[in-house]
Amino acid sequence: MPTISLFYGIAIYMFFYDNKKHKSPHVHASYGDDDAVFSIEDGEIISGSIPKNKKRLVQAWIEIHREDLITDWRLAVSGQNPLPIKPLE
Repeated sequence: MPTISLFYGIAIYMFFYDNKKHKSPHVHASYGDDDAVFSIEDGEIISGSIPKNKKRLVQAWIEIHREDLITDWRLAVSGQNPLPIKPLE
């Protein structure tokens, strides 16, 4: 489960070969005890929950880095390490 970015206490990561349960491209976000799965396509939560203010930060980050995320998704589902992506600043 490579972490691809960290910002404002939020860890963003992808699992290797993670295209079975949630078939569409997605990232996992963790903040404290909260975890959520976000669609890369539209930034919406697929499952789980995360505080509203952190949800907005993840959605903004996805919007900014969508192309990089799609590239990382392709790497991760083929078993390769996704590349780090710049955090929100």
